Amino acid sequence: MDLSTGKAALALRERIVSNFEFEHWEEVGLLTGFSDQISKHPRLLRSLHWGDEDYSGNVLNILRQIADKDSSALSIIDDYINSHFEGETHYISAKPSEKRITFSPSVFEIPNVSVENSLVAIMMPFKAELEPVFKTIRVSCNDASYRALRVDDIWEESTIIQDIFNLLFRSSIVIVDFTGKNPNVMYETGIAHTLGKLVIPISQNIDDVPFDMKHHRVLQYLPNSEGLESLKTKLTQKLKQVSL
Repeated sequence: MDLSTGKAALALRERIVSNFEFEHWEEVGLLTGFSDQISKHPRLLRSLHWGDEDYSGNVLNILRQIADKDSSALSIIDDYINSHFEGETHYISAKPSEKRITFSPSVFEIPNVSVENSLVAIMMPFKAELEPVFKTIRVSCNDASYRALRVDDIWEESTIIQDIFNLLFRSSIVIVDFTGKNPNVMYETGIAHTLGKLVIPISQNIDDVPFDMKHHRVLQYLPNSEGLESLKTKLTQKLKQVSL
């Protein structure tokens, strides 16, 4: 797949995740001649039905399969989306939902930017002892072909909370470190979930993870060289999994 086709597939993925239901996949399959590939994909429709976090990755996977066989089919899908979702609202979602909400925050200004599919936001306490962890996360993101930013990497607004909101808004994935039960990290995680981001929680101590988050799979790590190497491996694998 060449660069222009890849960019087209990424743009289609975002619009499909925001809008498609089962009948839309059926219609696209008929229009493009890829009904069998869509219906027989091992995870695509199942992850849509259950609202699984890997749905976005499965959408990109089927688009890649389609493009590899007939790149012109992506134009057919684009035309279909334009005709069925004219004037669509731009939703930010890590996974599809039967119900969607549109809201206007009173504390933040909504930035005039788009979601960057390759951007990961890192939310963690600003402590010297956690700097090796921060560097490990960045290496993991780089190894998985993502770009990672923490709020101290940017200074665009007059208030730090607006910079945080802008970064969360732009990112497709948010990695949060609950180590130390930092209240700011808890607050930022709530914003990320409200924006529909894919949140990957990590922590040195499982007891630092809020009760409401303990049903999510947490990457627990030790703050030593062996533990950080293990975290890098597991985090890279997770990031590659969601980007498939």
